Amino acid sequence: MEKNHLFKQNKKAKPETYDATDIEVLEGLEPVRKRPGMYIGGTDERAVHHLVAEVLDNSMDEAVAGHATLIEIELYEDFSIKISDNGRGIPTDKHPKFPNKSALEVILCTLHAGGKFSGKAYQTSGGLHGVGISVVNALSSSLEVEVVRNKELFTQSYKRGLPITKLINQGPIRKHSGTQIKFTPDFEIFGEMIKFKPSRLFKMIQSKAYLFSGVEIYWKCSEKCLTKSPEVPNEAKFHYPNGLIDYLKNSLIGETTYCLEPFSGNLDFGDLKQSDSVGSVEWAVNWAPTSDGFLLSYCNTVNTSDGGTHETGFWNALIKGIKSYGELTGHKKSVQITRDDLVTGACGIISLFIREPEFVGQTKDRLASSEATRLVENAVRERFENWLANDPKSANLILEYMLNRMEERQRRKSEKETQRKSAVKKLRLPGKLADCSSTSGTETELFLVEGDSAGGSAKQARNRTNQAILPLRGKILNVLSATVEKMNQNQEIIDLCKALGVGVGSKFQIDDLRYDRIIIMTDADVDGEHIASLLMTFFFTQMQSLVELGHLFLAVPPLYRISKGAQSYYAQDEKQKEEILKKYFSGKGKVEVSRFKGLGEMNPKQLKETTMDPSSRKLIRIGFDKDTKSDTFDLIETLMGKNAEPRFKYITENAKFLGNINV
Repeated sequence: MEKNHLFKQNKKAKPETYDATDIEVLEGLEPVRKRPGMYIGGTDERAVHHLVAEVLDNSMDEAVAGHATLIEIELYEDFSIKISDNGRGIPTDKHPKFPNKSALEVILCTLHAGGKFSGKAYQTSGGLHGVGISVVNALSSSLEVEVVRNKELFTQSYKRGLPITKLINQGPIRKHSGTQIKFTPDFEIFGEMIKFKPSRLFKMIQSKAYLFSGVEIYWKCSEKCLTKSPEVPNEAKFHYPNGLIDYLKNSLIGETTYCLEPFSGNLDFGDLKQSDSVGSVEWAVNWAPTSDGFLLSYCNTVNTSDGGTHETGFWNALIKGIKSYGELTGHKKSVQITRDDLVTGACGIISLFIREPEFVGQTKDRLASSEATRLVENAVRERFENWLANDPKSANLILEYMLNRMEERQRRKSEKETQRKSAVKKLRLPGKLADCSSTSGTETELFLVEGDSAGGSAKQARNRTNQAILPLRGKILNVLSATVEKMNQNQEIIDLCKALGVGVGSKFQIDDLRYDRIIIMTDADVDGEHIASLLMTFFFTQMQSLVELGHLFLAVPPLYRISKGAQSYYAQDEKQKEEILKKYFSGKGKVEVSRFKGLGEMNPKQLKETTMDPSSRKLIRIGFDKDTKSDTFDLIETLMGKNAEPRFKYITENAKFLGNINV
């Protein structure tokens, strides 16, 4: 009954007409203007710059094929743009399938028309769908083309995808061959507010020059277009003989890297065993511990911003190579390294050239060619393993970095599991901490004191309002020669972090710091200096911004007390002791010189006036110059790291500069 009722309702409804007259046929370039998003991904700023990329890719294809050495780009004050090259020039003779049209007009006005389908004209190319230049023509309010073939100049003009002049032979010209395209994006499609950005174009053009060392690219821009882009010159020349190596080095300016020279190379796929593939791959990668890492990838000079199969092959090669090296050098945990551990801090560029690549979408943001994974992995892996074996210093630094990343990842995973199993308890301050009464954080001080004996004297000598004392038991862990797991289990480090109110490594937050000054106060002897060195190593590596922002200090306790009757002075070293004796104790009478073996030998009054009272003490601020930051961290790694060989070498080379050593 219910079905019949519904049927009756549908029967009463007025039917809509749908016949042959409703079928719309879009001819020529009409589909592009109706649905531009299908061809260039939208009508926003990114899309309008994609038009330039389509034309520029054609010129780059000519260069890679060996037919062009020069490309020129000029941005005019009305934001029209001209791109020219000295390649073979687009064919201008009659097309056999369209005898009334030149090949030039067919290419500019017909979707899927071009010379890159068969592979005869180009072994590898970026513009392989035959829609690029025709889409640019369709979405331009005006487009002018000049072609030079056999020293003859041909010109033709178009408007919104339609020719407004015939192909005109302008006669002989000195230039042998080439193509020039000048166009203005159509405001009816993109709106009047969207215009070319010189800075974006400049970056795009520069990246193209990096990708092929055999081309020179000239940039020229009207000064009226540069009002909002002061960092972009109005004229520039791009030519990079070292290709991706230059690209990577320029991308890492100001960054500290583990390797002086990146792992780089290039290979023609014809040189691979059991491969008859046409094409090649070039790459360059380095590791910067302070960077989040990046991988810029290209296929046939097209920027694949969303990655793809060539990136997968590249990461596969690196991860397998570093694991193999780790096993070879006895680092059993290297098998646990994952791609996440590898990519953080890895800064690389890969450029692939293959025949008939498959992209996801016309904008070519992602490579989908399945063979690219195998080709790139086979090309890179063996060379990466050889590079690691031939440069053990860089290899060990990279491996150590990845192992630390792996341990940090596992620690975070373990912490999350623990948090799920039990409620997070409020962190309690360590029992040995004698905290100050002030809670404001400003002008508060935490003294890290060596041993309970010195801690007892310091607690009595302190100003309870703003000075806190944390006694440490002996020498803390050397964090550069210990695993993350071992560091997190060390009681002294746990107590220190609780007192400071912060975490370590990536968990450190400067806003959580409970004290304004952290003061290392150890004995004025070799053991005290060693403890201070271990503490500074900890802060430099685990709480870098604490050091950088000037919160870390070193107390300077005296080594000698010199007295005669009621008169007494303190000396911090042997030289100062001799100066005091000469200046104040030259007369008769017995002079007592006592050497402090440790802070615990000072009574609270002496400790206060010599080391803790701001009006009479001496503090050394611990920090680093930004210009020499990398050198500072290299020195810390040399002196405190796992590897004894560079430490022995440093001591041997610098022992001659030492005077009398205080032991």
